[in-house]
Amino acid sequence: MNNFIVFTGGPGSGKTSVINALMDSGFLCTNEVGRQVILSQVAQKGAALPWNNKLAFRDEMVRQEMLAHHHYQNSTHRVFFDRGIVDSYGYSTLEKLTVSEKLINGCQTLRYNPNVFIFPPWEAIYSNDTERKQEFEEAMTTYEHMVSAYQEFGYSLIEVPKTSVVERLTFILKLTNHD
Repeated sequence: MNNFIVFTGGPGSGKTSVINALMDSGFLCTNEVGRQVILSQVAQKGAALPWNNKLAFRDEMVRQEMLAHHHYQNSTHRVFFDRGIVDSYGYSTLEKLTVSEKLINGCQTLRYNPNVFIFPPWEAIYSNDTERKQEFEEAMTTYEHMVSAYQEFGYSLIEVPKTSVVERLTFILKLTNHD
């Protein structure tokens, strides 16, 4: 799916700010599944939270990523994904969780554009909130796991420069302008 553009990297590196700018500009975008799972689980007092049950959290992220991929499968326009199913694989390796055949199969069959935008750790903009509880050091380790995961599944990584949201947006749109 060459029109499925993925943003990945560690937490707090600016992915969602760029996704929000894309949404504001009228582009099709997905919200970060991990954050949505956390918000949903907290609201319903569920256990699939990274600080309660990492395996259940990961499995719910996989389910949601599959739904998002299927939701846009007939779109002919660019769709920007705030993370993809391969991020769930990277999370699994980070947390040393057993990787299911369903997840591996999903990473192999639910494809995105072969060029994935990776947002490097950026301490100057990093902050915690109610859903993001990791320290910056863990964000750097998460970044490394995402690099490995995407490369393992055959994607090429394009590093997004540490610049303003507008400059990042311009950089990404220039490289994905095929509509």
